[in-house]
Amino acid sequence: MSTPQIEAFLEMMAVERDASPHTLSAYARDLADAEDGAGGLMTADSRAVETWFADLSRRGLSAATAARRRSAVRQFYRFALAEGWRADDPSRRLDAPKQGRPLPKTLTREEIERLIAAAAAREGAAGPRLLALIELSYASGLRVSELLALKAEAVRRDPTHLIVRGKGGKERLAPLNAAARTAVRAWLTARDAARKPQTPDGPWLFPSSGASGHLTPRRFAQMLDQAAIDAGIDPSRISPHVLRHAFATHLLEGGADLRVVQTLLGHADIATTQIYTHVATDRLSAVVRDKHPLARDD
Repeated sequence: MSTPQIEAFLEMMAVERDASPHTLSAYARDLADAEDGAGGLMTADSRAVETWFADLSRRGLSAATAARRRSAVRQFYRFALAEGWRADDPSRRLDAPKQGRPLPKTLTREEIERLIAAAAAREGAAGPRLLALIELSYASGLRVSELLALKAEAVRRDPTHLIVRGKGGKERLAPLNAAARTAVRAWLTARDAARKPQTPDGPWLFPSSGASGHLTPRRFAQMLDQAAIDAGIDPSRISPHVLRHAFATHLLEGGADLRVVQTLLGHADIATTQIYTHVATDRLSAVVRDKHPLARDD
């Protein structure tokens, strides 16, 4: 349930903090849950807010979801204080839930090569399209939303870098290697050939007949699942985001500086990027364990 105060808060987040539609939607759900669970955010006392928050784990919500709901409520009450709607903050004693940060899924370089080969083997325009999607994602570390929102004109001149607008409207350079550029050129040729002469050309690099006009993350994920099966890889280990994880992990394994990887991924906080060092370290430790002569049991 929404209230005028919640609507005002969400409007502030959109206008003053440039929050994305995804973030605004998540905060709206979080605050609606708190509004219902605490008996009204504008009238709830500390006990009501703390009881609502404690009930989240009993309802089976993950620590990550509980942490986001805590953040939404804390920010709402700070806004309410600033606006003079309340004289106190009943969320001030909410402790952040303990949560272990899971390591991101990734693929080996050999698995990436098999995935690329499976995409290239597809017949018709489906092959060049999927190959371009995979090569672009793996070469530049684009988020799936950034990848699918690319416009055809941005790549027609065969650039070595793309200017990408990421979270919070921040721009960054995303590099394109030779393989990605070759794949994009092949897809543009197939894309242009498949368009009917009477049909106006849309702006998107990966157009679709859906409401957005471009390929959706769900459809891209389905395409990756089939490519994974063709490549002999468990589809549960594959997603558009896994390609971004592989980009970061393989860079670090190759000796790239953590700050450089942070910039390429568009992370505001280097702590977000550091999670990939654990993946790379685990992989290197496994190599030493399996290959070093003194590490063998025999």
